[in-house]
Amino acid sequence: MDRLAYENLEIIWDYMHLHMEPRPADCIVGFGNYNTAIALRAAELYHQKLAPKILFSGGLGRNTDGRWSGSEAARFRDIAVGEGVSREDIILEDRSTNTAENILFTRKKFEALGMEVKTILGVHQPFMERRIYAALKIYWPELDAVITSPNTSIEGYLQVAAAQGLDEKTAVEVVVGDFQRIDVYAKKGYQIPQFVPGEVNEAFRTLVDLGYDGQLVS
Repeated sequence: MDRLAYENLEIIWDYMHLHMEPRPADCIVGFGNYNTAIALRAAELYHQKLAPKILFSGGLGRNTDGRWSGSEAARFRDIAVGEGVSREDIILEDRSTNTAENILFTRKKFEALGMEVKTILGVHQPFMERRIYAALKIYWPELDAVITSPNTSIEGYLQVAAAQGLDEKTAVEVVVGDFQRIDVYAKKGYQIPQFVPGEVNEAFRTLVDLGYDGQLVS
């Protein structure tokens, strides 16, 4: 990636990161995708005794379908167990394929188990923090959610993506596409609207002009 692309990616990356402080909650929810560092972060929060249970949500989505044979939730569970989390303290929601389903199916799973969950520590990728928060406000508005993520740099994110079979261009396109969804999905009613500074919109346009457009939606 050249310097211009990196500098503009950094602007979007910083905007999408909410920097919320983790606090005790009824449950930790790790939202599924290809970044297995999410499972490690969820295990870390569990060991800090910030919640007694972890729910991993995710079947196979746009970046794991065709790459993984098992569900995102199951893979995250196995990683967390390897980090010392009790298997009995892990709940799986393994049918969802997108962000809205992650939330809706997670909510239904808690209801089916008779769990009264009013607060969660949501764990996602740094550049997905803003999107998952905005979606939760639509699909589960009464929930009190703090969103956090692995302490990952852009370089660290690209390394994890490469380990899961995503080349650098595709990994950058994922970030660009998720930023675009902030506006597109708010207009469709899938997320609450959010203010986007002009500098961030310009960074997006620059990256698209540079060819990072493979994950855009119409």
